[in-house]
Amino acid sequence: MEWTSAQLRSLVELTHRGTITAVAEALGYTPGGVSQQLNALERSAGHPLLRRVGRRVELTDAGTALAAHAERMLGIEADAVAALERTSDTVSGTLNVGLFATAAAEILPTALSRVRATHPALVVRSHELVVDDVHDAVAAGSVDLALGLDYPDVPIPREPTLRLERLFRERFSLAVPDGTLPGVRKISLAHTGELSWILPDLTTHYARAVLTVCRRAGVEPRVHHQVTDTAASLALVEAGVGVTPVTDFMRQLRPSRFRVLSLTEPFERHIVVIVRAAARTRPSVAALVEVLRELADDAASR
Repeated sequence: MEWTSAQLRSLVELTHRGTITAVAEALGYTPGGVSQQLNALERSAGHPLLRRVGRRVELTDAGTALAAHAERMLGIEADAVAALERTSDTVSGTLNVGLFATAAAEILPTALSRVRATHPALVVRSHELVVDDVHDAVAAGSVDLALGLDYPDVPIPREPTLRLERLFRERFSLAVPDGTLPGVRKISLAHTGELSWILPDLTTHYARAVLTVCRRAGVEPRVHHQVTDTAASLALVEAGVGVTPVTDFMRQLRPSRFRVLSLTEPFERHIVVIVRAAARTRPSVAALVEVLRELADDAASR
């Protein structure tokens, strides 16, 4: 039997996500590409691995059995890569890193500069992802590690195969248009019920975290604009159409003229690095994580 890591990963992801479309989104393939991987794996295994149930597919007993072994095989492969890296006297190789827009703008440039200076043989390739997708991208093996956002009120799922390490801790304030709430410097979310809010899609982790802390304070935000891009949200605040939560990193994405009010209630987010537990011992992964930790320590000391 001959099969590839991509084929095994497609099978494993199908057990976790349930649909070929979801697997395709996680792995960065087309649904047709995933189907081809699974069909090739089925031919190699010599057993039917999938059966169609209506418009969906589900694993056969053979598919379930192979998927369980596939997870271990992929883990062994990751251990082998780490072992090979440790045989070298220098940190080298190629790392694929997933990150969201704020991290790409404010963290990646400095991190890459330090990596070039300390580990010139290490190649880092970055992939900007939708922030809510970075966890799945690491789990699926699409990237080796990723920078993501974790909200204490709506945390990233904890899985035994993944490790989350907090780098930055940011507290939210409230960005309001000039002229709004004159004389106010600090506000409780309980007193924002009459304001117009600007938030991303309400199904995102971020929006759900905002709704959670607001409801805890006894208020339901009046969301008038659903905008995903942070810079666009800040532009709308500057234009006077609403308010939105903001952190120091977020403010760097678009210099804007608006007022920033402290919040009475604690509301924070954590910028985290997400990595597969089996890959954490790779010298290349450990080196990049160390650089990121140094950046976080520098920021905390300022």
